[in-house]
Amino acid sequence: MAARQPRFNQAVLIDTTPLPESIPKVEEVGASSAPLMSASYFIGARCKAYNDDYMMCKTEAHGRGEFECMKEGRKVTRCAASVIDDITKNCLQEFRNHWECLEDNNQQLWQCRKWEWNLNGCVFQKLGLEKKIPGAPEHETPVHLRRRQIYSQNEKGVIT
Repeated sequence: MAARQPRFNQAVLIDTTPLPESIPKVEEVGASSAPLMSASYFIGARCKAYNDDYMMCKTEAHGRGEFECMKEGRKVTRCAASVIDDITKNCLQEFRNHWECLEDNNQQLWQCRKWEWNLNGCVFQKLGLEKKIPGAPEHETPVHLRRRQIYSQNEKGVIT
């Protein structure tokens, strides 16, 4: 056994070094994982160009580029925050129902399809955003549009 006693540092470390002026300031999205997961496909639809620019910057920097790619990263954050804001302004109840279901069901999308259909309908109609699942077969109905799911729960919570 080692004779050294463990040391724990419970202090929160905050880097107070200011960012360069060339990097624009941006507010954080301010959402937990469930709302972000609920809106993720819509964020992907609207913010694809910004995300692609950011990923290209990171790829070209070969794993480095923390400061070099911050402008692109901030654009992604701003875009994601705008999507969350638009969804909460136009489809708040449907959005809340879906992300609360995700939070209650360990973020399993298949458990919350009923609420997802309602959210999709509202977002498709009011915001005109689409939902594309990467790698999904072109000739099949997307999983989020199927009326009969492979796995589903009945009213008693039994998986059928």
